Amino acid sequence: MEVLIERMGAGGDGIAPGPIYVPLGLPGERLHVDISGKRGDGDRAIIRDIITPSPDRIAPACAHFLEGCGGCALQHWAPAPQAAWKQDRLRAALARGGFPEAPVTKTITTPPGARRRADFAIRRGTDGLRLGFHATGSAAILDIATCPVLHPRLVALLAPLRDLLPRLPALKRDGSAVVNLLDTGPDLLLRTDGALDAAGRALLAAFAAKHGLPRIAWARGNGVPEIAAQLAPASITLSGVPVTPGPGAFLQASPDGEQAIIAAMLAALPAKLAGRGRIADLHAGYGTLSLPLARRGRVTAFESDGAAVAALANAAAKAGLPLAAIRRDLVRQPLTVAELAPFAAVVLDPPFAGAAEQAALLARSAVPAVIYVSCNPQALARDLRAFADQGWRVDAATPIDQFLWSGQLEAVVALSRPGKGKK
Repeated sequence: MEVLIERMGAGGDGIAPGPIYVPLGLPGERLHVDISGKRGDGDRAIIRDIITPSPDRIAPACAHFLEGCGGCALQHWAPAPQAAWKQDRLRAALARGGFPEAPVTKTITTPPGARRRADFAIRRGTDGLRLGFHATGSAAILDIATCPVLHPRLVALLAPLRDLLPRLPALKRDGSAVVNLLDTGPDLLLRTDGALDAAGRALLAAFAAKHGLPRIAWARGNGVPEIAAQLAPASITLSGVPVTPGPGAFLQASPDGEQAIIAAMLAALPAKLAGRGRIADLHAGYGTLSLPLARRGRVTAFESDGAAVAALANAAAKAGLPLAAIRRDLVRQPLTVAELAPFAAVVLDPPFAGAAEQAALLARSAVPAVIYVSCNPQALARDLRAFADQGWRVDAATPIDQFLWSGQLEAVVALSRPGKGKK
């Protein structure tokens, strides 16, 4: 059938009336498609022919993209309209949250080859080993040799890992390899479906020595990681402070994205803090935001992961920063209105699901300024509704694209009450 793509969906598919979701379709394109199945409230289709291509259609940066790699959805779309679309996605989220007139800056886009974190899927089968990312909408693993999104140091590990893994008895069929690029080198967390024996540990130690990995951790399935080989300290510098992250630790996707988030956050702080005000950082992790905040005021960082809390507390103490790290599961036990009262500003950086209950308590609190750092426009829109209902305003909103060629979007939203907050 013939369709006209009217707009882009949140996941990066083109959407035609119906609705019909068309991967690789772009706004304004007229296409011949074949319906391939159902998707939610509509149909899913594949392109048979492009009748009228968009002037914004470009050649993909990676051969794996057209093979169906699920890591990217938008390599066929020119950068400028893609950035404008992400800006519009943030505008739409703010409007759904009750702030249709909120000021939104242009999208800050991070460069290719800068992503410092990868989660590779692994599968051993009769046809050999597959190491890469899942295919779009599938459990199948696409074996990859390169990736223009990842830092070259991570790409360079693909071939050595492909050689190592078939020789590792702990890998029976399925596993994963999470790699963080730290200042001290690539830090590997390997998860397998079998036990790691002494011979396997020796293999990993030799691999670490040969390829410059300071540490390799291992876990069976979703178990707690243990150190399998450590040849040097594992460390990363966050805002000038050395931090020792745990195996597989969550880090911002790229240094450029991290710096853009920090800059937008610091710009949103109330000017009257002047180094004396109290700031809360909720879902603080290893201190990506807490550490720069501690140079603007006295910070209390709340985080559920015990290892992250210990690492952050140790790093801040060595740096002499006014920062207290507290272990608390804010999903199960959000800060109450009374507990929030002493803070002059609160930074909220929740996981993908957002923080509906904590947002509602913040909106009712006396805190004059809240900075919401979001990686999910849908959750952001839902959580902002509580602030709109309580009369807050959005002073600034910054879209940050550090998930290149995907439908994902980071955003920093500065909120204040009329008459309070940033001056």
